Parts: sequence; structure tokens; C-alpha cells
Amino acid sequence: MSEVTLEKPESWMWHLIGFIIPASVIAGNILGEWWVLSGTIIALGIYPILDWLLGEDHHNRDVRTNGTPFEVMLYVHALLMIPLIWTVCWRGQQDGNAWTTWAAAFSTGIATGICGIVVGHELGHKKPKSVGWWMARATLVSVMYAHFTTEHNYNHHKFVATQKDPASAPKGRSLWYQVVQTVPNQFISAWGVQAKRSKSFLHNSILHGLVIQIAFAATIWFIFGTWGLGALLYQAVISIFLLEYVNYIRHYGLERAVDERQTKMHSWQSKKRLSRWALIELTLHPAHHLKASDPFWKLQPYEGAPELPTGYFGLFWPSLIPPLWKRWLDPLIPE
Repeated sequence: MSEVTLEKPESWMWHLIGFIIPASVIAGNILGEWWVLSGTIIALGIYPILDWLLGEDHHNRDVRTNGTPFEVMLYVHALLMIPLIWTVCWRGQQDGNAWTTWAAAFSTGIATGICGIVVGHELGHKKPKSVGWWMARATLVSVMYAHFTTEHNYNHHKFVATQKDPASAPKGRSLWYQVVQTVPNQFISAWGVQAKRSKSFLHNSILHGLVIQIAFAATIWFIFGTWGLGALLYQAVISIFLLEYVNYIRHYGLERAVDERQTKMHSWQSKKRLSRWALIELTLHPAHHLKASDPFWKLQPYEGAPELPTGYFGLFWPSLIPPLWKRWLDPLIPE
């Protein structure tokens, strides 16, 4: 029996596509007027189409051994949070309560969902107290979701696809209901995790995160005024919504008992090129759950894992319409 020949991994340069949205958003925030829509048009207008057109990579590829370019990209993404937040707050200060402020904040929320939460998620798996670990917390503070790392690392990875995980949506639940219940429940869960690990109420790191977020918001208000603060908070709402949309689609309908072993069948994956490149392999989610200590650039798709019909960009609009979503996804849920 002949051995399967593995091809070389894809070039790391494809993942530079991930910088298109944040770069366009920063430029749009600075230029103002209709340019503030650029990030939204790219992410929610052009990319869903490209998710289909660019297809999937069906090659058997070797695991990457050099992750330096990918690690550099992670830190560049995290650093882009500074101009993203600064320019959207400045736009709010300049335009006040105008459509351009809220459109800029919407586009920025899409970008910070990538640079802040997606990257914060990856850096949050770094060694505690390392530079990457601290940068993860800084990016999450910028989107007012500082508790995410605790909830994700200590609860979601342990209880994914069970009733104990507020981030996993059972079959039949709409995205809208999922968001309403998961946001407060994840905070409560994270608080409980840290309460068990802390000496006292005042030592709870979730409390510390809240205080830091309030101080950060107060600083933005002092520098940029009321509408600058409004832009900050609105981009955070959009960013958090997109995170929970991602949580929704990558676990929807996949359930297991609490004492049942987690397998590749408890997370959806997508091999669509654009979503993989733009979202630093976030779509290879079964691999992330089963090999959580591996960096994103080592992840590989699992043969036989549940497959989403398209990428994360392409699924956004259908997920907003519950009857359409259920009709499309429910038949794909494995028995």
C-alpha cells in the first residue's frame, strides 16, 4: 500500500488578507463621510460572496513547522486595536450624534471582532502572565469583554456542547435568543470560576476586569467626550455580537452528555479559504478543541467532522433569519 504524499503548507502570505478589514476601517474612520461604511461593505457584502467563490482547500498538507510569520501577525493585529479604537472615538468626537459616527462604530466593531476578540482568543491561550497573555486582556478590555478568556479557557473548553456551556446552542435555538442568554450567563460563569480560585471577593479577577473597563471608558469620555464614548460602546456591542454569532454557528445543534468524551463531532468546521485566511484559521474549530495547546497555524481540518455549508462570512445573513437557518442547518446535524 503506497503512502499518501503530503503537500507543502499554504504560504503564510494568504493570511495577510486578514488585515484588509482593519486597514479599511481605520482609513474610513479618518476620512469620514461615506468611507465609514467601507469595513461593513467588505465584511458583510463582498466577503460572503467570496466565501463561496474562493472555495476550499482539499489538499493533504503537512503540518507547518515555522510559525514565526503567524505569531508576528497576531501581535500586529493586537496593536491595530490602538488606531481602531482611537479613530472611531475621534470620529464620534468630530461628528457627534450623526449617522457617520454610528456607521463608523459598526464597521469598527467588525474589525475589533477580528483584531480584538479573535486575536484575543488566540493570545488568551498563551502562557499566563506572558506578553501575549497580557495583550489578550488588553484587546478584550477594548471591547468590554474582559471575562472572555476565563470563560472560554476554564468553562467552554471543558463543557462545550453540553448544557453546562452557555456558549453552545442546542438544535432549534435562534441566534437572537442565544445572544440574549449567553452574554449574561457567560459572565456569571466566569465570575463563578474565578470566585473559586480567588481568596476573596476583592481578589476576583473578573471584578478587576470590570473596574479596568470602567476606568477605560471614563478615560475615553474625558478625551473624546460623550459621542466618543458612545462610539466606543457601540463598537463593543457589535464586536460582542459577532463573537457570539461565531460561537453559535460553530456549535449549533451538536450536543453531548457532560460525562461523554469530547470528539471532533462536537464542533463544526469550515475549510472555506477566505474565512480561514481572514480569521486566522478560526474555522478549524474541532482541531482547536481537541488540540487547544496548539497554535492556530498548526491546526488541520478533521476528516469526517461536521462541515458548515460555507464560511463564517457567508453564514452571517442566513443566521439572522431563524426559519432559513434551521431549514438549512438542521438537516446537516449528524445523528
